[in-house]
Order: sequence, then C-alpha cells, then structure tokens
Amino acid sequence: MGISLLGPLQVRRDGRLLRLGHLRQQAVLAVLALGAGRPLGRQELLDDVWGMEPPVANVVPVYIYRLRKALCDGDGPAVIERGPRGYRLVPGAVEVDVARLEELVAGIGKADRAGEPLETVRLCTRALDLFRGEPLAGLPGPLAELERLRLVERRIALVGRKLEWQLRLGQEAEAIAELFALSAAHPLNEPLAAMLMRALYRGGRQADALLVFERARRRLADDLGVPPSGVLRRAHRMILRGAGPGPGPSAGTAAGP
Repeated sequence: MGISLLGPLQVRRDGRLLRLGHLRQQAVLAVLALGAGRPLGRQELLDDVWGMEPPVANVVPVYIYRLRKALCDGDGPAVIERGPRGYRLVPGAVEVDVARLEELVAGIGKADRAGEPLETVRLCTRALDLFRGEPLAGLPGPLAELERLRLVERRIALVGRKLEWQLRLGQEAEAIAELFALSAAHPLNEPLAAMLMRALYRGGRQADALLVFERARRRLADDLGVPPSGVLRRAHRMILRGAGPGPGPSAGTAAGP
C-alpha cells in the first residue's frame, strides 16, 4: 500500500485508489503518515488536525475506525494500530512518498558532496517526480499547513540544486523549462523568481530575465501591496550590470535540500 502526500492525498492498494472519506478524516490519516511510525495520542491528533477549534465530540476514534475499514478495503490486516502511547501506521505496512523523498534527499547530498553531477541530477529528477502538485492539497489543520509550506520549500530547493548542476553540465534549456513551470505555480515566491532570472541570464536571455522581474514586481504590488524584496532586487541589479554568479543555491536564491 502506498500513501502519497506530495499532491492531493491518495492511497493506493494493489494499484487501486481507495476512498478515504471527508477532508478531516483524510487529514487524520495524513498526520499519521507524517508521523513516520511514531505513536500519536488523541490530543496530538486533535491539535494537528483541528488546532484551536476542536470538534464538539470525540471523533478521533470514529475516524480511526473508518480509516481502518477504508484502508483494509474489506479484507486484510489492519494498517492502523493502537498502543499504549496512541495510534500509528503499522511499520512496514505502508510506503509514504514523503519518506521516500527524504531518502532521495540524503542520496542527493551524498552525490553532491562527492562531486557527481550526473548522479545528483538523476536523484533530483527522481525526487521531483514524486510531486503531483501542491503537497497535502486541500487538507485542513495546522500540521498540514506547516508541512505544505515545508514541502514546497523542499521542492524549490531541489529545483535549485538540480539547476546548479544542470547549468554546469550545459543543460540550460531543461533547467529553465522546469523553473518556468514551478514559478507559474508559485508566482509570489521571490527566491524562485530570482532563480529563474539568474538561469535565463546565464542562458544568454537577459531581456527575458528582466521581464520575469517586471512581472514579479507587478504581481507583488497588485496582490500583496509590497515592493520586491532584496532577493529579487539583487538579481535584478546583477543582470543590469551584466555580472555576477550563476543561479542555484550557491547564488543565495534557495537553501539546499
């Protein structure tokens, strides 16, 4: 069985997509999946899914019961177990894409430190292929919101790491195409826009890089009523001067994975 959180929550068993009930119930499953096998008590689940607005009734056991039935799909062993310290997913019973992502990130760091650009790009590609859209899309609760932000930043950092090596390998076109797609999905993300500007500049497309800045500036003004931050302004000045480092984490546009 596989649980995918790097997009709308999905659970597949033997290739079949399972029905998981309404959003709060799905959010309970997401919290258990993010727990990586750690037992979670009832109060912790309430805090993570409902925050400061707890339900009027003790719904956690009810949701756990329904999720057990949905995940077993009428037969097979239980996937959620309860112990003295709370509920957890049975170790080894479920593969979670976020856990796989972290394994790949560790491998990327190792390949990067060893100076293996092709392996770094390959592992970055595999990690980025796990994303199916916005992580935990539509799920309510404080933990889902925090993890959504963290995983989006993780994705951007991976793009930056991949981009850094692609540019060294002369693969500007592939890097720029991926940055355009990600920037369109997150138009208010200034480090991402700066990364795209630097990549375009590095690829000899100075006018396009300046256009990205102008679009980001207008979007920030229209949507948030704020001017560009230092990240965008520094990239803009660097392009206007026709000097400066190439894109990626080493240019200060994104943290490493």
